[in-house]
Amino acid sequence: MVNALQISNFAASHMGTPLKQITCQHCQARFGSIFCKAEGENITAIDEARVCSLYKKGQVIFQEGAHSFGIYCINSGKIKLTHSGDDGREQIIRLVKEGDIMGYKALLSGERYTATAVALEDAQVCFIPKDLFLNVLQKDPGLSFEMMRILSSELRKAELKITHLAQKPVRERLAETLLFIHETYGVESDGQTLNVRLSREEIANLVGTATESAIRLLSEFKKDGLIELEGKKIRLLQMNHLIKAANLQD
Repeated sequence: MVNALQISNFAASHMGTPLKQITCQHCQARFGSIFCKAEGENITAIDEARVCSLYKKGQVIFQEGAHSFGIYCINSGKIKLTHSGDDGREQIIRLVKEGDIMGYKALLSGERYTATAVALEDAQVCFIPKDLFLNVLQKDPGLSFEMMRILSSELRKAELKITHLAQKPVRERLAETLLFIHETYGVESDGQTLNVRLSREEIANLVGTATESAIRLLSEFKKDGLIELEGKKIRLLQMNHLIKAANLQD
């Protein structure tokens, strides 16, 4: 069992800046998260136990190989989950946004974290202790069903990614990655610029190719008029052509 001292020590060892807490009932991210399905009394219990912090861009929220003491709910900001390969190279396995939760697989399996969470930009994150979350999960059918839905969705996405890595050319995977980033984080007020700044290495990582290949193909996409590049900014100019380039199936 996880006790209060363990949680306190865990929180103290992480460098997130404490925030004035907004109640779960008034949190805008709640309505896009698993907790939108939770019963009122359980939301109140979570609200009383959670700890909210601000993590700066580039800051680690939890580390691969560490013990899980709870789950994290994203109030705002963007986060990447990465896994270290045998050669030590970073592999991005998931992009996280407002309303998403992190750390639930380690929590439910009782194993250590298999990924590291790093803020892509300043992010406000709430930590919910393990014992409380598991207790709520056991007695709240709506929350339990939503948790199963999330796990099923993640499994389906993992199966698709494995299939695409094995069968799709790199050009198609890059187009699909740009569309995936668009779906995850949306665009800025101009309606075209992806609402996240990713390095060429990070994009290559998502595609599953060498950085040099990603740079070359991005230049090809620019030459073909599909995108526009400005530093780390990427504007999607021809969505229909990108969809066609990704060779997406219904």
